[in-house]
Amino acid sequence: MPQKAPLSKITEDQLYLFNEGTNYQSYLMLGAHIVNEDNSFGVRFSVWAPNAVGVSVVGDFNAWDSLRHPLKKIASSGVWEVFVPNIVQGEKYKYAIETKEGNLQLKYDPYAYYSELRPNTSSIVYQLDGYQWGDEEWQAHKKSTSLYDKPISIYEVHLGSWRRKEDKSFLTYRDLADELVDYVVEMGYTHIELLPITEHPLDASWGYQVLGFYAATSRFGTPQDFMYFVDQCHQKGIGVILDWVPGHFPKDAAGLARFDGTALYEHADPRQGEQLQWGTLLFNYDRKEVQSFLISNAIFWLTYFHVDGFRVDAVASMLYLDFAKDDWIPNQYGGRENLEAISFMKKLNEAVYAEFPNTLMIAEESSEWPMTTQPTYLGGLGYNYKWNMGWMNDILKYITIDPIHRKWNHSLLTFSLMYSFSENFILPLSHDEVVHEKRSLLDKMPGDYWNKFAGLRALYGFMASHPGKKLLFMGGEFGQFIEWKYDDSLDWHLINYDMHGKMHSYVKELNHFYLDNPCLWEIDHSWDGFEWIDPNDYNHSILSFVRRGKNPRDLIISVINFTPVPRHDYRIGVPPAKGYTEVFNSDHIIYGGSGVYNESELEVEKIPWHKFQQSISISIPPLAAMYLKPEFEKEDDKKGGAVNENERVCSHATCRGARK
Repeated sequence: MPQKAPLSKITEDQLYLFNEGTNYQSYLMLGAHIVNEDNSFGVRFSVWAPNAVGVSVVGDFNAWDSLRHPLKKIASSGVWEVFVPNIVQGEKYKYAIETKEGNLQLKYDPYAYYSELRPNTSSIVYQLDGYQWGDEEWQAHKKSTSLYDKPISIYEVHLGSWRRKEDKSFLTYRDLADELVDYVVEMGYTHIELLPITEHPLDASWGYQVLGFYAATSRFGTPQDFMYFVDQCHQKGIGVILDWVPGHFPKDAAGLARFDGTALYEHADPRQGEQLQWGTLLFNYDRKEVQSFLISNAIFWLTYFHVDGFRVDAVASMLYLDFAKDDWIPNQYGGRENLEAISFMKKLNEAVYAEFPNTLMIAEESSEWPMTTQPTYLGGLGYNYKWNMGWMNDILKYITIDPIHRKWNHSLLTFSLMYSFSENFILPLSHDEVVHEKRSLLDKMPGDYWNKFAGLRALYGFMASHPGKKLLFMGGEFGQFIEWKYDDSLDWHLINYDMHGKMHSYVKELNHFYLDNPCLWEIDHSWDGFEWIDPNDYNHSILSFVRRGKNPRDLIISVINFTPVPRHDYRIGVPPAKGYTEVFNSDHIIYGGSGVYNESELEVEKIPWHKFQQSISISIPPLAAMYLKPEFEKEDDKKGGAVNENERVCSHATCRGARK
């Protein structure tokens, strides 16, 4: 495990590594650390500001007087430091930096562990040690468990608007550790993904314009409160993923922008250093100290807060020099690829895996960049997962089309299987798709009230059985009708309405069904786990396919009807079995459906169909997803490889006995 105690003295070796871009624990050297120096307790302040004329630390302890505590520059490292005795945890401070132009600017500490509540921007002295973790079992399991053949179902959450108190104030990290974590467990998710909780000055940025990369936002409590939140997640079997933003930062005067009076963290040329689309500045990945800052930041959250992974934001904006730009500078070979950012990402992933091998490193990458999830030694970027933005864009375009016209757009359903196994994918239905007048998932659906809910259930059923891990933004599980509002609670009262309550139950049952059936997640990243039955029935807008697990007998047939017309006596080819049983159906009346079922075991007939030597005749409900499982002769079970009794029929009460 990485060292967790601050350095008693800054060493030449640490400075050398920092300046060459390989000090991955630079947070132990820079920032504000309570230390014992010459038998006196106090705080050592240190900051990287190589082009400053002078630096001092100011705060309540010196009446914010920039003349009282100047820092001393350490040789040619660009690092300044001072020890101030008799300062304790909780002191507010900033760095007063004198620029070459003679200006004095007050700056937030880039390595601060804690901050004032916005809109104030002072850093706060804070020690991170002392929390007693209780997640040893989780950590041991994580170290020994592969990610790829396990279920991953992610609940994406914005902590400030998931739920609020009656007076509209925020729930704290400790409140959320009880309410949110228990809810996620009950709903059958495996992970929580948090929109950025790093300190940010503007609520409307949702956390994507970061002021304090090392500080858990004070909106919801202290850093140790956030440790408690993560600890409770782990003790209840839930992983924690942070949205992480190493691509850009805001222009706020207190932040990283022109930190020492020069373009330090960003490029000097705005064609390289500015993202006009977002009004932010881009990191200069060619600067070694910036590499140390960012890679250390990832290691920091893994070390101190025990997080399980990162969803790396806006990777495409890092990969391409011309991303959302008309005026840009080509690389040394005349191309549009950002070679320095590519090198940084490879270095980042290698450093993370060296210390924390089973960390989720997820690229939010919207282009066709190849080998994003291949190891760096094979020429890849080194992430282990990538959001499948192509699937998301195609399916969300498809579901907005009136069912009568969907037959002409059938390829939007099937095209994802042309590339589904080229990367390790997560299927996202994220926050970005339910804001900015895009409408909520439920409201995207055409048709009347019933059709909207049926269409959404069919979408979720398709997603659950499609290859790839899963992600759903909060509110989608009960059919939030309006777009997401970052400054208010979700509309939890909707669950009291019949169809919303039934949608909530449906998503819960679907999640647990997914968890209980390895064939839906054991082989997510190769054709061994997927087989088309019929991808071509565009006339009826029906898909049918097989999902397979490692056990040859462990399989599920998924059939999805994207029209509001039920289809009876519909024949599909199937793998050999005695018969098939319907084990899940989104059209069940308990979910608000119309109740078109296959009541009894479906007999396999020796009628060749599709590419199979046998077939079954089924009833397919309208706007619905249904799953079928095979039944085998008992004597065949003795031959080995057969599923056991519990695997044959879904164990959920809704599937087992709801039709009685």
